[in-house]
Amino acid sequence: MKEIKTTYRPTLKAIETAAEKLKGIASVTPLIKNTRYSKHFDANIYFKREDLQEVRSYKIRGAYNKISSLNNGQVENGIVCASAGNHAQGVAISCKLLKIKGTIFMPSPTPNQKIEQVKMFGEDYVDVVLVGDTFDDAYYAAMQQSEEHNKTFVHPFNDEKVIEGQATVGLEIIDQAKTHPIHYVFVPVGGGGLAAGLSSVFKILSPQTKIISVEPKGAPAMLTSIRANENTALESIDNFVDGAAVKRVGDLSFAICKETLHRVVTVDEGKICQTILDLYNKDAIVVEPAGALSLSALEQFKDEIKGKNVVCVISGSNNDITRMAEIKERALLHANLKHYFIIKFPQRAGALRDFVVDILGPTDDITHFEYTKKANRENDVAVVGIELKNTSDLEPLITKMKQNNFFGEYLNDKSDLFEFLI
Repeated sequence: MKEIKTTYRPTLKAIETAAEKLKGIASVTPLIKNTRYSKHFDANIYFKREDLQEVRSYKIRGAYNKISSLNNGQVENGIVCASAGNHAQGVAISCKLLKIKGTIFMPSPTPNQKIEQVKMFGEDYVDVVLVGDTFDDAYYAAMQQSEEHNKTFVHPFNDEKVIEGQATVGLEIIDQAKTHPIHYVFVPVGGGGLAAGLSSVFKILSPQTKIISVEPKGAPAMLTSIRANENTALESIDNFVDGAAVKRVGDLSFAICKETLHRVVTVDEGKICQTILDLYNKDAIVVEPAGALSLSALEQFKDEIKGKNVVCVISGSNNDITRMAEIKERALLHANLKHYFIIKFPQRAGALRDFVVDILGPTDDITHFEYTKKANRENDVAVVGIELKNTSDLEPLITKMKQNNFFGEYLNDKSDLFEFLI
């Protein structure tokens, strides 16, 4: 196995310096005990509410710490970055506060709401350039401008000053929890800047605390790299958890995290969606998918954390309301309550009525229906989505479909077809 040595580790002095810089810039976000989660897990569960920052994520910490460290020549040349989300907002507000000109490259499909937020925070100090279809397209365009015009590229996670800025989250947690020693901290990981910074602080000031990093199942870049003992790029990822879905973590953050994290775990995207809905409906807290990662992993540790003091970092709340339908859909699929079928309808009057009356259960609900007339001589077909009240209703439903010759195919486990429905 390839041996990787840590060439950089943030010092306590550097992190404390970052904290001084951030006074009056980034909020000292509250550490709040959540009654519902504490009761459910029979533990003391605290939320570190980074979603309450002005830019609604912790990203302002690293961005401001980096940009404020530039020398006069770098300030004069300006900065450039690539982002489709929280990093762009952190950079934008930092440019305005520091009166530095910045260019932010964003993929062309970026929702207009996010673009407007970046422009609002950056005002006249930021130019937004839409380019390409993906983050990689925006990244390469930003790097090209950085090289051609000698502008400083502000990386979202693979940068010493960025890591030191994010590390101030850990410094605050330790200060806020003086009266109750922390046994566990659950922290989301994408590129690894936050996880690397926070875990470094705890390694120095509270080494007995176990740091658990949480990744989306569809983008396990840190877990894959740690298992391989080298920073490993994923061939493909599920971009749903856009704030934490990267193909490759930072070299700096990987070298730190492999030495400071207790464990790295993954969480199914459907579970993340259910956490988002529960937080909204039961706690009146709005989080983005990445912001729900830490809480979504608690179930995996329910026996281990019993009676312990646990902190979960709620990393951000920049959730686009237009995504809520997809979030609900993924949550139902994860709970095994939403199912898609190809249904064969005999070419006779009343076939659809018979399906609804005789096949569906009293609490089954049709939520999706795409009908194709005369697929062949005997049957018409439809793609039908059915929401169930109980998971136990699925087998009786399929049995009745087959007995009455309505069953065509079950689509949930056919990924090549299913992706077109979700």
